[in-house]
Amino acid sequence: MKEELDFNLWLDKTLVQRQNQLKADFLNLFEQVGNAFPNSELSYFFPKSRGKKISKGNQLLGFPYLVLDLIRDFDLDSGCNFRLVSWFGHGLYFCVFLGKKMLLPDQLFVENKFQLGRNDLPWDLAAQVDRIQARTSTPNYPQKQTESRLWVKEITLEGSHEKCLQVIVDEVKKILLANPTR
Repeated sequence: MKEELDFNLWLDKTLVQRQNQLKADFLNLFEQVGNAFPNSELSYFFPKSRGKKISKGNQLLGFPYLVLDLIRDFDLDSGCNFRLVSWFGHGLYFCVFLGKKMLLPDQLFVENKFQLGRNDLPWDLAAQVDRIQARTSTPNYPQKQTESRLWVKEITLEGSHEKCLQVIVDEVKKILLANPTR
């Protein structure tokens, strides 16, 4: 702890206003992404889908974050979840959790530049980011299909709100089109 408080930072209204505006912008973006995927489409991909949910927090290792969960079945054996995380100071991540019985070809994720995350800590974003930043490539067939898998991809955003929305929606669609229940 510093001896003196940083009163200049404390009184910098524009810094807080900019951060709050960016949070509102990402919240709006996540709402639009969620609205781009009707619950019926998510249920078609995964019949036990529980829909969509946005969560917010301020202290993921000291940084604010927003989470959009699509599908929302976190069962380690038969669950599936698509998670988009906007982690301030770190980036935007698309995480796809597949329970042991959820069969999607690993090649689908490798081709779409996902990296295999730690399936022992599927909900620990900091551990996942550390792992993907430390590794340069993902093996073609990294795990047995009988294990739960977590695939993680960093998504780069730039440009207008509409362009960012399209990039995120396209990333989610690539996985949804691989519908395992067909």
